[in-house]
Amino acid sequence: MTDVDDTFPPGEGPGGAAPGSDLTVEFAGEYLSIAPGSTFTIGREGDLAIDDNLFLHRHFLRIEQVRELWWLVNIGSRLSATVTDSEGRVQAQLAPGARLPIVFALTTVVFSAGPTTYELTVHTSQPAFRMTPQESPDGQSTIGAVPLTLSQRLLIIALAEPVLRREGTGMSELPTSSAAAARLGWSITRFNRKLDNVCDKLDRQGVPGLRGGVAASATNRRVRLVEHAIASRLVTRDDLPLLDEADEVRAQDDGKDEA
Repeated sequence: MTDVDDTFPPGEGPGGAAPGSDLTVEFAGEYLSIAPGSTFTIGREGDLAIDDNLFLHRHFLRIEQVRELWWLVNIGSRLSATVTDSEGRVQAQLAPGARLPIVFALTTVVFSAGPTTYELTVHTSQPAFRMTPQESPDGQSTIGAVPLTLSQRLLIIALAEPVLRREGTGMSELPTSSAAAARLGWSITRFNRKLDNVCDKLDRQGVPGLRGGVAASATNRRVRLVEHAIASRLVTRDDLPLLDEADEVRAQDDGKDEA
């Protein structure tokens, strides 16, 4: 998982520029500069060939410059990507055929193909947008807060654990529902009931992709839940110790499964 303080290419700091380029893509410790006026493709093949995962499009994303602005374009036909700023305060879904301007100094892109979730970051030395931090009187951010019970938070942490334990950007295999339930010491029935509650709660908050009636919806909503949780910082690496306290948390939160 990417930490904001660790996301500058080697030799740079906040506001630094990549030599000879206005844009840099980082994935799994590799930094690739994009020359002004050029295009850059990401997928199973392309300028950044991230994985031979057959669920992933050969060409999924394209970065291109139109006049003075860089754009991220979804050139795939089935997969979507979650695009967010470095703090997870602004989030957008990039559906097939859609495009978004790259306006932040650091943009995080999270997407899933089959059971694998990927995270990459895009750095620009000349961002078109700078956010003014908004804090509540106690110093804690209140933007996008979603109230979760302890067991609901545990469920998300168990599903996102491989991503949270990963250092930096890269790829992570997500656990199945059965594996996540076993990690928490829950029955699969209890796990699925809580997953329903979490997805319903976030759906009411306007998070897309967590409802559906197709046969594959259970898998799709699980990976979509992890994408949203990682991109929005709903759970972070600091939450991982809760997994080691699952028995205590389970006792405290027993019976609080309502949405």
